[in-house]
Amino acid sequence: MSMFLDQVTIDVKAGKGGDGMVAFRREKYVPDGGPAGGDGGHGGAVILVVDEGLRTLMDFRFNRHFKAQPGENGMSKGMHGRGSEDTYVKVPQGTTVRDAETGALLGDLIENGQTLVVAKGGRGGRGNIRFASPRNPAPEIAENGEPGQERKIELELKVLADVGLVGFPSVGKSTLLSVISSARPKIGAYHFTTLVPNLGMVTTSDGRSFAAADLPGLIEGASQGVGLGTQFLRHIERTRVILHVIDMSGMEGRDPYEDYLAINHELSSYNLRLLERPQIIVANKMDMPNAEENLAKFKEQLNKEKTDEFADDIPVFPISGVTRKGIDPLLNATADLLEVTPEFPLYDEEIEEETVQYGFNPDEPEFKIDRDPDATWILSGEKIEKLFQMTNFDHDETVMRFARQLRGMGVDEALRARGAKDGDLVRIGEFEFEFVE
Repeated sequence: MSMFLDQVTIDVKAGKGGDGMVAFRREKYVPDGGPAGGDGGHGGAVILVVDEGLRTLMDFRFNRHFKAQPGENGMSKGMHGRGSEDTYVKVPQGTTVRDAETGALLGDLIENGQTLVVAKGGRGGRGNIRFASPRNPAPEIAENGEPGQERKIELELKVLADVGLVGFPSVGKSTLLSVISSARPKIGAYHFTTLVPNLGMVTTSDGRSFAAADLPGLIEGASQGVGLGTQFLRHIERTRVILHVIDMSGMEGRDPYEDYLAINHELSSYNLRLLERPQIIVANKMDMPNAEENLAKFKEQLNKEKTDEFADDIPVFPISGVTRKGIDPLLNATADLLEVTPEFPLYDEEIEEETVQYGFNPDEPEFKIDRDPDATWILSGEKIEKLFQMTNFDHDETVMRFARQLRGMGVDEALRARGAKDGDLVRIGEFEFEFVE
């Protein structure tokens, strides 16, 4: 069986920025050399890029962790560190990207070569040359590089096909695809022969072409997870025209019209917008006994259920996938319908417009104070932890700068208000220091 993977969760981590350097010019005959520590280079980002040669997410089956390289540290003589190269991860066309924790849509990658930054690299830390001032002409202050963005993302593949073949198992979808295209799906005389979507390029008699997808057979309750469930229903979402294949022979004791209603019910239960796509009914297996009688009865029932007398009839094309009878009219009608059917955007409601809104939004607290059972005060919060990671504790001036920054954020006052006393231990991550009044 051919392997197919259309949904996966991966971990991405961008590179950390390079550390800034504390250095001074010590050249002969150069008085008052001053600071000469360069900045660190930026860390590499993790970027998804569409590769039209890929058809599945199988490349992620055994490799789900992607990490970019950190930037180079700053050097003496004012030399900056080299920035790291970005890490590119190839994905197939039709990949939807979401944040695994929040569910937010990050991007919908459908064009070859399209890119999406999923983890931004950290900026390089500043060297002491950046902190020189008339008040402090020789600072021993430098920053560590900013940590790279780290996140867990979900990749979901929805195949890019103009036409989707849907219907109950064993109605002849795979046979039809093998007849109208060069695709060679597995064909067997039993249910659920097709376990993965199969794509094929179709060329009509007048030279027009389109992509068709044979989707695994649906059954009643598929939208609730019965059978193959919603595993492959997602692939119908990108199609513009649906070919509804029905077994008109009724050989398995099923009623063709009941099958037609059941499949449409599953499509609407999964996503109401699927029924907005135009349908063509493909009456297959017309070479079998009783097929003509069943087709006449099917059309009669179809007309009875018509609610709008002015609406166009749903086209019905009798064909035989085995004898290839009626194939050309079906393909030409499908190509005609594609020419007048627009694409159906999937994520317009989720993609926010890039507009600037002015108003008052209370900021989230810059830090949070907790207390461990051993009476140690714990400082946490994204901003304060990032500030801590970018502080170089090898130099006293940098440590004093960090203390001033904490004081400016109101940490001292907040600890004092919570009852902290002189000599109490305060912890940020794994770093501990004493609270001093």
